[in-house]
Amino acid sequence: MPKPPFSFCGLPNNDTDYARAFAVVLPIPFDKTSTWLKGADKGPAAIIEVSPYLELYDIETDSEVYKKGIFTAKPIRSASSSALIKKTEEAVTRYLRDNKLVVTLGGEHSVSIGVIKSYAKHYRDLSILHLDAHADSRDSYEGTPYNHACVIARVREFTENIVSVGIRSMDVSERPGVDNKKMFFAHTIHDSDKWIHNAVRLLTDSVYITIDLDVFDPGIMPSTGTPEPGGLGWYQVMKLLYAVSKSKQIVGFDVVELCPSDSKAPDFLAAKLIYTLLSYIAVNKPKK
Repeated sequence: MPKPPFSFCGLPNNDTDYARAFAVVLPIPFDKTSTWLKGADKGPAAIIEVSPYLELYDIETDSEVYKKGIFTAKPIRSASSSALIKKTEEAVTRYLRDNKLVVTLGGEHSVSIGVIKSYAKHYRDLSILHLDAHADSRDSYEGTPYNHACVIARVREFTENIVSVGIRSMDVSERPGVDNKKMFFAHTIHDSDKWIHNAVRLLTDSVYITIDLDVFDPGIMPSTGTPEPGGLGWYQVMKLLYAVSKSKQIVGFDVVELCPSDSKAPDFLAAKLIYTLLSYIAVNKPKK
């Protein structure tokens, strides 16, 4: 059997043509500042490798989003965080000028910095929905302000409109910067969906979503560099994403921190998450 093309979902050329594609999948295989388990640089390739095994028909939305075109870009690589941020911002800016929705595949969470910097310049009212086990708001860690533990601190330099969900680990130094109205701790939301309305209400009309896969419970997502017990379940996360797509304009998103192992199930979860969220975005109209 011939090997599928190395593109998200293994789509043939007519469904990956850049000019007609509504979405660009941008792999950033970077893993320079991970502080525990290494291998996030292999995450983008692992997601793309399993994605051809997705069913292209989405039951929930009764749609086939691939028909709108999904272009897979060449990976962005760099030896340093500062150089990566510059290269990423430039690339994403070009895609946004072409009216593309950018889906970034990490890599460690610091790959989001350049992406969000570009988005914040393009969308003046941008808000960030941050799904994560960790607050990631240290100003500097292990000698660099671009550590994956600092991504939200850097994002605050571009926008203050940040809503964090699923948090269950932080350093005491991060506590003073926490806005309790905009941070939904895992231990307070695990047994109810009532919080979703409040989280969505806090977002502006244009929303960028950054998803660290360790927001999920390690029972279903063990393949991360810093797994934390007590995470969210699949349907809990998807209910939130669906609610956002129904009332806001999701302008882009990233999925980061996949650290592949022998099990392919977590890789497939990441690919399914991406395809389902693209389906939500394509089917649900933004708020007027």
